[in-house]
Amino acid sequence: MASDTNTWTLFEREIATFARDPANATAQLKLAFKDPAIIPALCAVMTGSQNSQIRQSAAVMLRMRVKKHWKKIGPDHRESLKAVVLQAFQQETEHTVRHSLSQLSAVMVKHETPDRWPALFTLLNQSTKSNNPMDRQVGLLLLSKVVESNPEPFKPHYRQLLQLFGTVLQDLDNPTAMYYSILTLTAMTAYTGTEEMNLMRSLIPTLIIALRHLIKADQDQASEAMEVFDELMESEVSIMVPHITEIVHFCLEVSADTTLTDSLRVKALSCIAFLIRLKSKTVLKQKLLNPILQTVFPVLSAAPPPGEEDPEDEENSNEDDTDNESPKHFAAQVIDTMALHMPPEKLFHQLMPLTQACLASDNPYERKAGLMCLAVLAEGCADHIRTKMLSSMLQTVCQSLSDSNQVVRSAGLFALGQFSEHLQPEVSKYCAELMPLLLGYMSALNQAKIGHVTKAFYALENFLENLGSEIEPYLPTLMETMSALSNAENLKLKELAVSAIGAIANAAKEKLVPYFLPVIESLKGFLTDTRDEMRSLQTQALDTLSVLARTIGKEVFSPLAAECVQLGLNLTNAIDDPDLRRCTYSLFSAVSTVSPDCLNPHLTAITTIMLLSLKSTEGVTAHLEEDKTFVLLDDDDDDEAQGDTILDEEGTDNVDPDIAGFSVENAYIDEKEDTCDALGEIAFNTGAAFQPFLESSFQQVYELRDFPHEDVRRAAFVAMGQFCRAQHKVWQENPTEADHQALQKLLGVVLPSFLEAVHSERERHVVMGVLEAMNAVLKACQGEALQSPGRLQEISQAIRDVLKKRTVCQDGGGDEADDDEQQAEYDAMLQEFAGEGIPLLASAVPAETFQPYLNELLPLIMNKAKLSYTVADRSFSVGTLGEILQSLVNVSGGRACAGKLSNKLLPVLVAGVRDSDSEVRNNSVFALGALAQAAGPLVAQDYPMMLSLFSNLLSKEQDRRVIDNLCAALCRMIMSNMEGVPLEQVFPALLARLPLKEDMEENKTVYSCLAMLYSQNPALVLSQIKPIVSASSHVLGTKDLDTETQNTLVMLLRDVAQRHSKEFEVAMKSLPAEQKMKLTGAVSQS
Repeated sequence: MASDTNTWTLFEREIATFARDPANATAQLKLAFKDPAIIPALCAVMTGSQNSQIRQSAAVMLRMRVKKHWKKIGPDHRESLKAVVLQAFQQETEHTVRHSLSQLSAVMVKHETPDRWPALFTLLNQSTKSNNPMDRQVGLLLLSKVVESNPEPFKPHYRQLLQLFGTVLQDLDNPTAMYYSILTLTAMTAYTGTEEMNLMRSLIPTLIIALRHLIKADQDQASEAMEVFDELMESEVSIMVPHITEIVHFCLEVSADTTLTDSLRVKALSCIAFLIRLKSKTVLKQKLLNPILQTVFPVLSAAPPPGEEDPEDEENSNEDDTDNESPKHFAAQVIDTMALHMPPEKLFHQLMPLTQACLASDNPYERKAGLMCLAVLAEGCADHIRTKMLSSMLQTVCQSLSDSNQVVRSAGLFALGQFSEHLQPEVSKYCAELMPLLLGYMSALNQAKIGHVTKAFYALENFLENLGSEIEPYLPTLMETMSALSNAENLKLKELAVSAIGAIANAAKEKLVPYFLPVIESLKGFLTDTRDEMRSLQTQALDTLSVLARTIGKEVFSPLAAECVQLGLNLTNAIDDPDLRRCTYSLFSAVSTVSPDCLNPHLTAITTIMLLSLKSTEGVTAHLEEDKTFVLLDDDDDDEAQGDTILDEEGTDNVDPDIAGFSVENAYIDEKEDTCDALGEIAFNTGAAFQPFLESSFQQVYELRDFPHEDVRRAAFVAMGQFCRAQHKVWQENPTEADHQALQKLLGVVLPSFLEAVHSERERHVVMGVLEAMNAVLKACQGEALQSPGRLQEISQAIRDVLKKRTVCQDGGGDEADDDEQQAEYDAMLQEFAGEGIPLLASAVPAETFQPYLNELLPLIMNKAKLSYTVADRSFSVGTLGEILQSLVNVSGGRACAGKLSNKLLPVLVAGVRDSDSEVRNNSVFALGALAQAAGPLVAQDYPMMLSLFSNLLSKEQDRRVIDNLCAALCRMIMSNMEGVPLEQVFPALLARLPLKEDMEENKTVYSCLAMLYSQNPALVLSQIKPIVSASSHVLGTKDLDTETQNTLVMLLRDVAQRHSKEFEVAMKSLPAEQKMKLTGAVSQS
């Protein structure tokens, strides 16, 4: 590829000018860059210039040219280019130029594949095996770049490469060679097959020694090289399992060494967290929990350097800034991961002594560490804390709010916020103690310290949000405070107040009506101010407006619905901001729950912007390895070049070798997640009006099921379920054949993708979302969801696999059978989501169709009722059995099926009624009632035993919910088999426990039973008319009865009043005046 000497000397001068001042790159150079003849000229400069910077610039420019125009280079020129590049590489002495040449080779390998470039292999072979350490280093640099750019074509050579690395990684005096070997190994990992596994496994000890040496030589390179562990865990964690102890000890060593860079220590800590997430059973089995905790606690409790603060304690820290890359932050994450993935009993046994020592320390940073530890345990170990240690932990946290050190108080506020979020409903029961404490703390705050004020609001909001009606006495004080703050000068204070109003609305619901108008006026003012500095406040105002739409009541909000939609559309048109868009979509979906008709005229505009948000790649940043200045030359508008950039010969996508990785800004991830959620809800609520947009919306959401970020994947699956329910609703309202076919087509795509995700998705919370979405589809569509041949069997199999811990996210098939009875709470929760599908399947098909699958699933559920399991497991077990029996009541063949199951189930349920935990007793009583209802006379022989059990329980039970369920269970027994119940004794005892106090849903059962008894044995009912009238006076006209039950009860009382007026009047006399009036009114209305 010869070129005129004068041309390249001239050209060399142009490049030199460009290298000094790229922004003013000469027009001549830009023009030359578009000329195909540029390639020979660049080759000449790259091999002939005396100036290394110019040689490097030429190599980079050549790479950009080749990358875009490879197909335009003729075969002969390609061959000579390959030769020139290798020649340049061999004669080059400067590292920067070699680096650029190796990247140029990488681009060529991407287009050319290695087998079409034998000279490259020869060079790699010679250099990597050379006796000269520098040659080896250079060869390994080239190898790392070409393999990274296109790992797959090198697969036939993987064994050979792994053997080479085995040697190179022992060359401890050549850390750079080790570094390039590890980079190549990292690139290969995802593509290794089973035949290379053993070889890779045997490399791990050598790899750890090499990394130790690399840390001493170059911490930045070591930090990058440590990503090999991430890659191994991502693609083939089994390679690491035999060496897990050495890997953990190595990572602990790095984490603990305060002389190392933060980024290196963070890598080590995140590696430990990742291992715990994937292999918690192995970590426990190898007795690694204690060593990890012993290392993590000192990191968590370390004081910052003198004169500095931890990032989260800095007054001007941004609360939304999640990029806290400090070792301390990651140490807390390790404990958080343990809480989410380990059995609480095992974790707390070793963790609590360390936590308590911190909490009792004189050092404020150790006290802070103890509180942070309590805070991060709340999510993963919620049941354990709620049932065993809530009172003492809350006391500790509350005491911390009066600590003399603000750092400790901030950690206490964070812990209280976490408790309020994850330990419900128990935390709210401490309202009388906590509300005065929080309000007192808020009133004493220095409002100038916005950072600390924000932390106090976090605790207050999370606590308020879940209070329900308990918030009522505090409403005037709260609203007065928030109203004053929303008029403050400081925008952050306004934002915090607006956010708190949303939390208050979640609890107060329609009790907020008296404050509604001033709040709305204030929000509208914020939403119509378009100044940039208002953005964050506007986002929060939209959020609070959405909460109000859902909570304040249809009558109050509906008049504003159309205005809200218009306001949202105006904002999205005027302002380009992902957070603002996300909150606007949430507002649209909130409005769809109140007034869907208001959205109909705007659905075209709304779905257009929402689909753009789903398609958008905005916020995705490619990290370019080369200096971005070279891009200035490449303002190539040549349309023909498009397509050559990312498509190889086969037309498949390939990654640009310049791109070292991608990052997606959190705001854009949140936008996609919330868009999916909103789109699904809008589709369901607007029904037929959404039909023209359903297919395009579904298509866009469906593509996100493989999105890299798990929260987006989860939201996509949930929305897919919503679309199925939306289509089903449309078909039910208008049963046309076209709508039916559309429903079946949708279910035929969605359900298989759900089942695939259950088996192969790695993130547990995504699988939980999928199971929840599948349950919602089964509940709505019932038999329609099971039309496809084999679908019932596939769903049953998926449920069975989760209950047997055989899925990928449960580390299925990896470890040997574990001691089942102790597992992380979230693992148990995943199984609960699966178990909830069983009663839904049972109610969707005839009992004889489901019986074979039920027979396989029941033992897995019954097993969890053993006393050795946790309260949550036992409660889930008997609760699910009750729901299954309830499902059998209304299906064909259900009675016979329930009768067959009774002998298996009775011992389990009877033991449950005697359990020490009230929730287990409650669910067991419900299940026995459901068994009686489903099996009827088939369990007549068991009635005496059940009645004796219930009578015994009724005499000593203190828990109101259990008593309510006992009443309902007796009613079910009466309705199913009246002859089996001695009504003279049972009926008065039952009425004495009315009205129901907690489980209001069971009013339906109780009053249906009364109506039935009245129709069949009126004398019995009349003999007890006084307690019946008394109980009725408490529930009539309240939300405790649904419309149907209200009507049933009114008809009964009216009939009694007409036919037996004397007895009725006597019963009425004993009522207080107000109840008497209410009842008289109800009965006399025609």
